[in-house]
Amino acid sequence: MMVLTCLSALQAEARSVVYSPQVKTLQVVVNDDWLSLPVMKLGAGDVLNIGFDELSHAYHRYIYKLERCEANWSPSEGVFESDWLVGFNGNPIEDYENSLNTTVLYTHYSLQIPNDRCRIKMSGNYKLHVYDEEDEDTEVLCAEFYVVEPMMTVGLSITTNTDVDFNVSHQQVSMTVNYGSISVTNVEEQLRTVVMQNGREDNLKWNVKPDYVQQNRLQWEHNRRLIFDAGNEYHRFETLDVTHPTLGIDKMRWDGHYYHAYPFANEPRRSYLYFQDANGAFYVRNSDNIENDRTCDYLYVNYKLLTGRPYKEDVIVEGKWTTEDEDYYVMEYDEQDQSYNAQILQKQGYYSYQYLLRDEKGRTHILPEEGSFFETENSYQAFVYYKGISDRTWKLVGFQQVVLK
Repeated sequence: MMVLTCLSALQAEARSVVYSPQVKTLQVVVNDDWLSLPVMKLGAGDVLNIGFDELSHAYHRYIYKLERCEANWSPSEGVFESDWLVGFNGNPIEDYENSLNTTVLYTHYSLQIPNDRCRIKMSGNYKLHVYDEEDEDTEVLCAEFYVVEPMMTVGLSITTNTDVDFNVSHQQVSMTVNYGSISVTNVEEQLRTVVMQNGREDNLKWNVKPDYVQQNRLQWEHNRRLIFDAGNEYHRFETLDVTHPTLGIDKMRWDGHYYHAYPFANEPRRSYLYFQDANGAFYVRNSDNIENDRTCDYLYVNYKLLTGRPYKEDVIVEGKWTTEDEDYYVMEYDEQDQSYNAQILQKQGYYSYQYLLRDEKGRTHILPEEGSFFETENSYQAFVYYKGISDRTWKLVGFQQVVLK
């Protein structure tokens, strides 16, 4: 059941996910760029860093296994493991350390790709599965990342002049793809594209048909399918110290067992107000900022969203750090003060997040109280996949990211 969830195609939202309730704070970062998607450039010396915590000081023998996927995140069945991997698959995670001076005990596990046991030699989408060998090889998490071989040039630009409105609540993506030296004879058969906003996979645009097909170039210009809701700036807070409030925190409390953080209650945002955020990203740290992976404590973060009314749909907290089952982030409505509330166990650090509505089919969209403003500083990502006439698999040959400022 867990494996099927992770192997599902884009229609079911492919994303890094944690299955075990004992595992927290999954970090998937290329080099030190925690603000961006985990995209490695083939042959460029990039390093994928994966870390997570298990909430005890008991050692677990974790095994990680790499899996290569197609453009739609289905398993690559047309290639052999030796085609894309150098070395061995199914290796133990040998880098681990117990937490130090924390109220919540945990063991931090980490690994890097490439390492002396294996490295990747083919571009594409990848999943790294982690299994607990001592618990009947139960899968505890699945981390996703990308490896790009930039053989095509991708151009990306954003405007607030859309066919829906002009400088109101939407943003339009325009894109170009230049083939370079690659021969493309059938665009519909040989190319796949993905366009994302802030790295979100719940509202990505899959393989939108280009407006113009030229000899060596594709162009998307004022394409209605590449119009995104602008949304609003993400909320943010920082829990640098468990004993007193820091950025975005109203108060801290100790209940005898756990520390609690209370971000300021979020009220309806009727107008746009700029502040610098991280578009859903997070960074683990405390006030000392030394050995963060094992010295940061865990605490319960108590979210409050004032809506003035209940919704028929679920209200969820969403960010790049919300990797557990989505139901874990569903908020409960309090009729007394007409607010939605959630209590989530999180590691100390900087977090950015937003609130979304989720319907019965699992689709998400912007909460009206959060507002949607054309000025919102969003980042956009574009991926281009190519499969030649005689190729057995899709390769990731182009990537670009821009930020609307």
